[in-house]
Amino acid sequence: MSEREYPGRWWHMLDDGRMQCDLCPRDCRLHEGQRGACFVRMRANDRMVLTTYGRSSGFCIDPIEKKPLNNFYPGSSVLSFGTAGCNLACKFCQNWDISKSRDMDRLADEASPEAIAKAAADNGCRSVAFTYNDPVIFAEYAMDIADACHERGVQTVAVTAGYIHPEPRREFYAKMDAANVDLKAFTDEFYFKLCAARLNPVLDTLAYLKHETDVWFEITTLLIPGKNDSSGEIEAECKWIRKELGPDVPVHFTAFHPDYKMTDIPATPAATLRRARDIALAEGLQYVYTGNVHDSEGGTTYCPGCKTPLIVRDWYVIEDYRVTPEGKCPDCHTTIAGRYEVFERAFGQRRIPIAIHQP
Repeated sequence: MSEREYPGRWWHMLDDGRMQCDLCPRDCRLHEGQRGACFVRMRANDRMVLTTYGRSSGFCIDPIEKKPLNNFYPGSSVLSFGTAGCNLACKFCQNWDISKSRDMDRLADEASPEAIAKAAADNGCRSVAFTYNDPVIFAEYAMDIADACHERGVQTVAVTAGYIHPEPRREFYAKMDAANVDLKAFTDEFYFKLCAARLNPVLDTLAYLKHETDVWFEITTLLIPGKNDSSGEIEAECKWIRKELGPDVPVHFTAFHPDYKMTDIPATPAATLRRARDIALAEGLQYVYTGNVHDSEGGTTYCPGCKTPLIVRDWYVIEDYRVTPEGKCPDCHTTIAGRYEVFERAFGQRRIPIAIHQP
């Protein structure tokens, strides 16, 4: 086994001699030398290996709002990185050059978990985000990084589609402090035709996060014209969130731009995002945001009690901040769902590439 082949977990052998990967609902069944649909998990010498452990497509410091997380230490900076591959096959992928890459040489940056945690702490980052491609497929690496981060007081964030089996899900999220889960649509047909996946496992993950963990999570739905942006589907999604997760889970409706295999679809009009936000608010959701557009109203966090604007945003820029360190509205003292601390100044909308130096 080479240094590129880190021992993977969550698999078992089948009676017919194939190896089944038990990480996600795709249940890939592999002959010797084959890779799973994610491309980074492979059967080698009758063992599962993770071929991207310790390797990254690059590191950047971002505002936490870019993940997007608006109620998790707002204004803080986050060290972001990804690897390669994905366990979904979304035809509209906005990061397809990373998630669909099969060129491992693209992963030029190597970093141990300890080096990443040190870089985050040294650069004043409140958290480290596993993003750009789905951390589920490099769960072993992400979990080791999370352990190293927690030793330095740095939080961890998973930006994910939530497509994972129950056993690894339990172990994975035990290491995470926050997550943004892509709820790509609210029909199984959309998931099957456009993502080569299914809806229910994602709903199961959301329910698990809410009812069985302390992970702070927010939901993002990318609205694609003519595919998942009908008022009926948006209403159904919001009703489910309100009933199954509660009114205080933040929801982000974000704008699609033509990319990957869906370049024939127009960009999402701002009016569609505003309509979706209005529907969500009417269904009783308390923190509803629009994204990928300049929309101060849709970017602002309002007090669910007195409706006062508490964190005013324009895209990733915080223009006003009034939440107390205890997470309260200073006017009516309503608790604002999320994670908060003393706010000194916002990191801003900068994106700063950095290099990780191995110890």
